[in-house]
Amino acid sequence: MEKVTVPPVAAKPSLVIKPRKGWQVINFRELYDYRDLFYFLIVRDIKVRYKQTVLGGLWAIIQPLFMMIVFTLFFGRLAGVSSDGVPYPIFNYSAMVAWTYFSNAITSSSNSLIQESNLISKVYFPRLLAPLAPVVAFLLDFVVSFIILIAMMLYYGIHPTIMTLTLPLLVVLMMLTASGVGMFLAALNAQYRDIRYTITFLVQLWMFASPVVYSVSLIPEKYRLIYALNPMAGVIEGFRSALLGTVAFPTQMLLVSTLVSVVMFVVGIFYFKRTERYFADVI
Repeated sequence: MEKVTVPPVAAKPSLVIKPRKGWQVINFRELYDYRDLFYFLIVRDIKVRYKQTVLGGLWAIIQPLFMMIVFTLFFGRLAGVSSDGVPYPIFNYSAMVAWTYFSNAITSSSNSLIQESNLISKVYFPRLLAPLAPVVAFLLDFVVSFIILIAMMLYYGIHPTIMTLTLPLLVVLMMLTASGVGMFLAALNAQYRDIRYTITFLVQLWMFASPVVYSVSLIPEKYRLIYALNPMAGVIEGFRSALLGTVAFPTQMLLVSTLVSVVMFVVGIFYFKRTERYFADVI
């Protein structure tokens, strides 16, 4: 009998995701290489959100509009909350436009890894794209709601000031905060599934800790910089000041809020990148 030597079976190649060494946390070249996937995730998120709905994109208007009506009834009419000399409906709606975007973005972003579990467990792509896609996708809802805000300003005869030019910076700050919180909660949610049950409570608590239904003028002046540690406080007050001219532009509050927002973004992305190697195993 002839002896046949069987060559050893070659081991299957495997890909091990490890955290990057050094201070470069974000691989911008890799994100650029996967830009088409990022675009696909954004477009898919927009399409799926309103698929098989009767009102479709009108939900981008209905949500903040109906919240404004409820808050106007209870806080503006019954409680008589101060609105800094402007009609309470537009006072509240100018805050609801920013807050609705922020709350929807962090809620969707924090659940993004769970929703993309099939994709994450089968193929490799920069995991950072998953929580960032909703942050960009909800900008469409923000723009639609903002158009209604402009229409309300025309109705009430309110004209924007030169500080309106700061709106792009306020939008960037809003997105930066949503990205940092979204990445941090997404990483936590991937490992501890009970996090998703606390997100709704966190968003509701955060809303009442922000000047959505009331004015910052109700906060004693000596505590306002401490209050600005809530980054959305500076964003919302900045929106009102730039669009409605309710108070002087809150420069100091925005500086504090910007610093906190940057810190939250850095903490969020560091935690996300240090835990992403386990996502495929725990999801």
